[in-house]
Amino acid sequence: MKKVLIINGGQNFGHSGGKYNKTIADSTLEVLQKFENVEVKTTTIDEGYNKDEEVQKFVWADVIIYHTPIWWFQLPNGFKKYIDEVFTAGHAKGIYMSDGRTSDNPQTNYGTGGMLGGRKYMVTTSWNAPETAFTLPGEFFNETSVDNGPLFGFHRMNAFVSLEKMESFHFHDVEKNANIERDMKVYKEHLTNIFEQELKPQLA
Repeated sequence: MKKVLIINGGQNFGHSGGKYNKTIADSTLEVLQKFENVEVKTTTIDEGYNKDEEVQKFVWADVIIYHTPIWWFQLPNGFKKYIDEVFTAGHAKGIYMSDGRTSDNPQTNYGTGGMLGGRKYMVTTSWNAPETAFTLPGEFFNETSVDNGPLFGFHRMNAFVSLEKMESFHFHDVEKNANIERDMKVYKEHLTNIFEQELKPQLA
């Protein structure tokens, strides 16, 4: 049995109603429910949460799937607050023990004190920016990918608590050129392929 935690970081704020990321989260649940040996728990941050219960969800899960829009090139404020509160509450309670260093040798081993080893995570993001803003010479992101650029800190945060990265999925141009049916189809295929691999029997 593979245990999966889906976290919807979409937020109702300003001109954003959080509907697009709800659609992504619903699509994730739809795919996972097709697998008999997958158990799912969900958190919708905008609906409120108990930080200690969230810690237990992280400890319970084999895979964490984050869904988030990107606002001003960063996580929405509600999602960032969730991370700050839940990860801090998880100190010595299953998320992380320390930063990994010792007083005898404080210069090395930073970031090795996580407690979620053996678990994995995946992230989806949604952008107004088109994919070409990340890939074409002379365009805004200087040919730097989402994962190596805006999400670099997010990925290191997950590494800090010993989570292993799975392949991300990024939705682009969702305000001016959205095609929800097309995008969800491609995403569902991506997620299905990932979990078919994850659920293959491990060879001895």
